[in-house]
Amino acid sequence: MDAIVADLDTKRHPFHVAIENWQHDMNIGSIVRSANAFAADTVHIIGRKRWNKRGAMVTDRYQHVVNHPDVASFVLWAQGAGVPIIAIDNVPGSVIIETFDFPSTCVLLFGQEGPGLSPEALGSADAIVEISQFGSTRSINASAAAAVAMHVWVTQHAF
Repeated sequence: MDAIVADLDTKRHPFHVAIENWQHDMNIGSIVRSANAFAADTVHIIGRKRWNKRGAMVTDRYQHVVNHPDVASFVLWAQGAGVPIIAIDNVPGSVIIETFDFPSTCVLLFGQEGPGLSPEALGSADAIVEISQFGSTRSINASAAAAVAMHVWVTQHAF
């Protein structure tokens, strides 16, 4: 397992993924799995340390996962690391993802299924991006949104 992590560390991309975990979201495991698939640097879980690992399909053993007790400590980390926070949420004033140029180093911040990002998390973001949707539903699943945003980052920077 250590050899796999060491090998992945040579290939990881300079984007991070963060998830607010204030209600115990079942999507976190799937987001960790997608972060591993897209070779994200680290997954940051903000709030509750416990999360349902079943959806990660054991990829949490190979993916760096860090917990921040609250949004304020996460923001301090991002500022100290010089990593811009890009919130992904469909709120007024957001920019559609097709027109947004993601920084090569950044952290993609996702909220809970349903309520989305907290006002504190949205207020900490350097930019807020939404995924264009054309059907009758107001939003897509949080883990699907995370995979879409990671893929857009990859299409802009990995090649």
